[in-house]
Amino acid sequence: MIKFVYCIRKQSNLSNEDFHAFWKDVHGPFIRKLAQMLKATKYIQSHTIDTPVNLEIAKSRGLDASFYDGVTEIWWDSMEDFLAAVSTPKGQAAAQQYITDPTVGEVNFVDFAQSRAFLTEEYTVFDFSSTPTV
Repeated sequence: MIKFVYCIRKQSNLSNEDFHAFWKDVHGPFIRKLAQMLKATKYIQSHTIDTPVNLEIAKSRGLDASFYDGVTEIWWDSMEDFLAAVSTPKGQAAAQQYITDPTVGEVNFVDFAQSRAFLTEEYTVFDFSSTPTV
């Protein structure tokens, strides 16, 4: 399982509410429409919760308290599927669109200089959520 992980900071001109609403209600459905063409099997948005608990978590670990506003995760079954999707002219056009489109793209809500993206390989250590209860 290959995962694209995107740690996002919102543009400073956006309120938290506007950022989360655009990302979830505008950008998310657009990405869903591209999923099959991109050979993606799963797309998750994790929106950071505004709670003082986050400060305590950072403090307990000696971490910087400047948080990402959220994390996007997109799954592919294999590196081959990922590369096949992003190597085609259609895949490259889709990537350009979901980044730069003036109505649905990341350009509307992501602070690119403060965000980070990378590929990971997923290893499940435990997953009790899929274990049936007896």
